[in-house]
Amino acid sequence: MDLKSELLKSIWYAFTSLDVEQSGKVSKSQLKVLSHNLYTVLNIPHDPVVLEEHFKDDNDGPVSNQGYMPYLNKYILAKATEGTFCKETFDDLCWTMTSKKNCKPSVQQGLCSPKDCFKLFCLFNLLSEDRYPLVIIQPEIEYLLTKISNAMSLEWDGTSLEELLSQNAALQDGMSVWEFLEHLSAGQLLHVESKETFSLAVDDVFMEMYHSIIKKGYLLKKGHVRRNWQERWFVLKPSSLMYYVNEDLKEKKGEVLLEEGSVVENLSDKEGRRCLFCVNTPIRTYEMSASDMKQRVDWVQAIQTALRLRAEGKSSLHQELKLSRRKQREILQRSQNNQSSHSEPIAVEVPQHSAPEQQGETKSSEPHIESTTQREVEAKLIEEEKQEREKQQKIQRDLERQLEEAKEAKEKMTATLTEMAKEVQQQKKMIHELQLTQVKLEEALNAQIHARLEEDGIRQELERQLEEEQKKLVEVLLYQSQLETSAVRSQEDSSTTTSPISQPTEESTEEIPVQDSTSTATPPNIQRSEESSQHNTEMLKNWKIQHNHLMKPITPGDKVEHVPVKSTCLGQGQALTSSEFIAKVKTGITQEKGNGYSPSPTEEEEEQDS
Repeated sequence: MDLKSELLKSIWYAFTSLDVEQSGKVSKSQLKVLSHNLYTVLNIPHDPVVLEEHFKDDNDGPVSNQGYMPYLNKYILAKATEGTFCKETFDDLCWTMTSKKNCKPSVQQGLCSPKDCFKLFCLFNLLSEDRYPLVIIQPEIEYLLTKISNAMSLEWDGTSLEELLSQNAALQDGMSVWEFLEHLSAGQLLHVESKETFSLAVDDVFMEMYHSIIKKGYLLKKGHVRRNWQERWFVLKPSSLMYYVNEDLKEKKGEVLLEEGSVVENLSDKEGRRCLFCVNTPIRTYEMSASDMKQRVDWVQAIQTALRLRAEGKSSLHQELKLSRRKQREILQRSQNNQSSHSEPIAVEVPQHSAPEQQGETKSSEPHIESTTQREVEAKLIEEEKQEREKQQKIQRDLERQLEEAKEAKEKMTATLTEMAKEVQQQKKMIHELQLTQVKLEEALNAQIHARLEEDGIRQELERQLEEEQKKLVEVLLYQSQLETSAVRSQEDSSTTTSPISQPTEESTEEIPVQDSTSTATPPNIQRSEESSQHNTEMLKNWKIQHNHLMKPITPGDKVEHVPVKSTCLGQGQALTSSEFIAKVKTGITQEKGNGYSPSPTEEEEEQDS
């Protein structure tokens, strides 16, 4: 059924709702309102002048359905394009116009809610026959009620429908949408304990049949950029495979366009994922994982069905199924008509028989025709069951093969995991040993660092002591140099004295170096500051004694022999310094000793020699 036929069914309900008197005619003003609303919901530019020109000869009188159809076909249905409008909004407009007049309050107070009534209205138009007034026949009612029962996980019992049809013979040729809603809401077609369960089931069937959803459910999808696995809610239609964050369909994550050249195929297990399959499109490849083998087979078959519908240019699976069921009914009806036509020549060939004999032959031929028809139907059903059984056996073999492959893969995975566990244990052992080694090395390093710190402390202490000793040694040397300087000065002072006292001076000068040598001799080991200070004190005392001795005032004394000196005298106006005088004296003494002169020792010298 094309788009035009689908739209015309809903428009027919809207047109009849405007025919209050049921005369088959509607006023022109009401048709203007209806046309304007249709233009709006179908996204078609509205031209109000066209309607006036189309009915310019009949401005006052009503317009019949036949008079409105040419305008409807030319200016509305011919311009409607699939995909440019929301069909559910269009059907909701027509339902709102017709339900106010035809939907009884008892229907809405029963099993069906107003939303359920609208969804059942759409499903009724989908399954109804292509003749007006629109009716739905018994096989299609059974199909719809079976789908709703399966959605509630129940098995539908057709006895209630059989009883209703047997009680009302007028319903055997078909049931209108209002009769269908009334009997269903009253519980005469379906026994339901919970209205909520029934509403959920009607919603599932509505989404599947009306919105052409072939299959829906959760799958794991591999990302294209991040390459991680995420659980998504997938919705399969003949033209696309959409996926959302969850089943409330609020956040859409992407869409797989099933274009020409797209294929679906199974994949081997990898990356710890099982039941893998992929959809290859001209743009990219989408990898998915089902929960089990059965789900993978169902999804692969559903996607293959969608690709087939896409290739054949069909937009709905249930439209195809409806046409298939209608063809089967037509074939069965044609076979019955052919069998009934074959029975007529038999009656013509024997006109000479009496009336009772003809009646008997007619009665005997009817069971024969019925039995023949029944055998053909049974044979066809048997053939269909056989084909279905072969198909199921093939699917079962595929599942068994896939199960064996899964077992082998599981065994390989188990062996791999065992080896990996062993390697993990070895790695853990090595890591433990390395940790122990690290601890030992850290302890040794800490001990070495501690010893190094102690060594640095001792070295610093020794350096400090050495610096102190060096300072003390410098002080001693300075003090010694001061003593030598003072001794030299005392000698210079003593050189200015007269010759009688030169001998004591020489004796004293001879004694001074001895004392200086003893005083300047540094101790072998200076260990304590107290010993060094005592030593310095003693040296100071000796120096004071010698200094006092040297500084003794000169007094007249006995005559002593003087050392002869050279007759060299300085000229007039010349004088010698103390150092020059001492050097001259020493030079003269040396010469005298060289000549054999030996002065007599003094008393002090004799005492020192003794």
